[in-house]
Amino acid sequence: MLKIVIFFIFSLIIVKISWPDILNIHSRKFYRFFAFEFLFLLILVNCGYWLQNPFTLFRMITWMILGGSLLLAGYGIYLLLQGGKPQISGNIETTTSLVTSGIYKYIRHPLYSSMILLGAVTLIKNPSLLATSLFSVATVFFYAIARTEEKENILKFGRDYAIYMKRTSMFFPFLF
Repeated sequence: MLKIVIFFIFSLIIVKISWPDILNIHSRKFYRFFAFEFLFLLILVNCGYWLQNPFTLFRMITWMILGGSLLLAGYGIYLLLQGGKPQISGNIETTTSLVTSGIYKYIRHPLYSSMILLGAVTLIKNPSLLATSLFSVATVFFYAIARTEEKENILKFGRDYAIYMKRTSMFFPFLF
């Protein structure tokens, strides 16, 4: 019951953040809503397994990957705030400059990469058909957000972004 209440509160927060664009299938906020919903469901499904046998080598590796995921997100946000010159202070969605340094030199979407890593770590803590399905759907939605954002960035930054897309990976350096 507590998990349902937590999920409901989380969903309300995401709806508030995404409103009114959540109703527009062409908006990144539409896809982001579903990506975060499925990711959060995955976390709720597997959260009971996070602390089981916390000091085994496998669990310690998953904690290190989780930490790396959080660092990746933090570093990506920092670079957007510093180099992206947001129109609205503190709002990374209003950047006015294309950021291609730091982690952005290697991947275009480190924030989404970090969420995919978070989902993967959550999945492997207790793989099941339900967890695998939630992770897969969340990943598809993160891909959809990235593709939508890339269309917006081509309109915003033009040829510079198109060139940037050709020389960097979408989520993981040298892979994808």
